[in-house]
Amino acid sequence: MLSKFLISKFVKDYANINNKKVRDAYGYLGGLVGIIVNLMLFITKLIIGVLLNSIAVTADAFNNLSDVASSVITILGFKLANKPPDKEHPFGHGRLEYISGLLVSLLVMLVGIEFIKTSFDRIIHPSKVIFTLIPFILILISIGFKIWISGFNKTLGRTIKSSALEASSFDALSDVISSSCVALSLLLSNWIDFPIDGYIGILVSFIIIYAGFSLIKDTMNPLLGEAPDMELVKGLQAKLLSYDHITGAHDLVIHNYGPSRCMGSVHAEVPCDISIVEIHEIIDKAEKEISEEFDIHLVIHMDPINTDDEEVNACRLELLKALAYFPIIKSIHDFRIVGSGEYKNLIFDAVMDFNPSFTASDESKLGEEINIELKKRCPQYNALMTLDRDYLGVV
Repeated sequence: MLSKFLISKFVKDYANINNKKVRDAYGYLGGLVGIIVNLMLFITKLIIGVLLNSIAVTADAFNNLSDVASSVITILGFKLANKPPDKEHPFGHGRLEYISGLLVSLLVMLVGIEFIKTSFDRIIHPSKVIFTLIPFILILISIGFKIWISGFNKTLGRTIKSSALEASSFDALSDVISSSCVALSLLLSNWIDFPIDGYIGILVSFIIIYAGFSLIKDTMNPLLGEAPDMELVKGLQAKLLSYDHITGAHDLVIHNYGPSRCMGSVHAEVPCDISIVEIHEIIDKAEKEISEEFDIHLVIHMDPINTDDEEVNACRLELLKALAYFPIIKSIHDFRIVGSGEYKNLIFDAVMDFNPSFTASDESKLGEEINIELKKRCPQYNALMTLDRDYLGVV
């Protein structure tokens, strides 16, 4: 309830998450709330730690202060990602948001590594854990705040699909795990002398490190160039095929330059006998409308195809029968016949399943095998094939 209240109170038009300003407002809200809560916990614990002369409470206070850095990084990530394009970065600075998420993920791993060192030292040099009520209550209160912060950032992150906010969410959750370990150790100290906190800490540390590694992987993927969202791909293709005279689409490529900063290109198959002016108007309309609807800068290339020639249609059918023996081939496009008399070539592009181990020699061998199979059916033709890799996972 509190999360919904804060979102509705401080994010104008909060339902319109495709709007860049609304999306940024979500990021700033997550960062500011994190700063306020962690500063509040830091000041409270520091005062009580100094008054009680408690090293544990004071150390936990500075741990909360370090968490302020994660929130600051999140805000800076959203702020810097909004810098306009410049000469060195013509596509903008949107990927800085991913980098901020990467930095927070590294902080999560650092917490896990430091916790391993502390836990191992506790095992090697065990010391009596003395239960005191005030630190125990403070830890429980801190856990409650951190659970809420984690859930709040997770809600924000999932709403706007932000890896930076999701990383901040787990950063808070890692504090919940470590603080819970301390609280459990304090509670058990009433009954046992065994340094169980050290062993529990080692286990928890590995969990935190693994989660941090997973977060790093998730935030690195868009920086390295991950495959686009399949819902976006299917939506773009379906929309494109809804326009008059566009009968097919292939070679769709999408580049991600940050959240809501995508560029794409696609080939659209159109009849070869239609007026170039008419189809150009259709393509222009499709580019404009699809770009606006899917928040992407899309460029469409026209591929004219012959659909009325009997020879072309017959050869295409025979080629498809031959390709049925090669399951690695998913589809063909840009099919045409070149030449005359006894010298005719069937020229086409074939889309194959993505296979990183498929070498140039494998491609050459596949082309020869397809040509042999086609010759059985159409001995007067040669197949000149260009292989396209399926980088999207769909045809």
